[in-house]
Amino acid sequence: MNAALLQLRVSRAETAAQRWLRVEQLLAGLEGQAADLLILPELWGVGFANADRWAHEEEPLYGRTVSRLAPWARRLHCHILTGSFVERTQAGTRCNTSVLLDANGYVLGSYRKIHLFGYGAQERALLTAGTQTSEIFTPFGIAGLATCYDLRFPEQFRRMVDNGASLFLVPAAWPKARLDEWRLFCRTRALENQSFLLACNCGGDGDSAGFAGHSMIAAPDGTVLAEAGDGEELLTVTLDLNEAARFRRQFPALRDRVPL
Repeated sequence: MNAALLQLRVSRAETAAQRWLRVEQLLAGLEGQAADLLILPELWGVGFANADRWAHEEEPLYGRTVSRLAPWARRLHCHILTGSFVERTQAGTRCNTSVLLDANGYVLGSYRKIHLFGYGAQERALLTAGTQTSEIFTPFGIAGLATCYDLRFPEQFRRMVDNGASLFLVPAAWPKARLDEWRLFCRTRALENQSFLLACNCGGDGDSAGFAGHSMIAAPDGTVLAEAGDGEELLTVTLDLNEAARFRRQFPALRDRVPL
């Protein structure tokens, strides 16, 4: 599988409309490249730090983000993890939601972020937490979806593995101040679950310098296969997804678990 992580600069000075135009220009530049899966970051359209804009930029599950990215999935012939957006649910709540599209632009599944960040941020106050993990059948195997702060909670990833996942897809808006933890959690969640982990973060630039960047692809043995820098960047890698099953057979730590 050829994977591409589009680490985006998310600046408060740029409107959502301007960012959409810029992102679609970046997507146009991917035509002709053999990407099977493309991942975007957390709340890239409105910005994680722009909580005052969330209500204005909210959308239904099948709203602007899905409708604008579905044609790109078809055009690029690849699956797209939309990154997350502020979803206005049918119940009237707001969630931090991501959607996985197949190469024909159809929705394969979605995920509402379970662990909402409250330390110095308004996510927990303004949004409603999801209640279910998300494991989605894809041509690449079962993909488990998580978002940013979820990385701190290993039980969520273990639940996804118990439900068959061998591949984790994680959009994020992780802060630069905790870059060391980002690297640690990405590698650890991959290693302890003997699964691939693809984590796409926002990049720092201008007034977005608070984002860590360093989007990462980690192997089932915890090896970093590719890592971005600080700013806007397209990170690509070719993965042999059969390696997860091979590694689990060779070193059967998951099989040796003892329920406590």
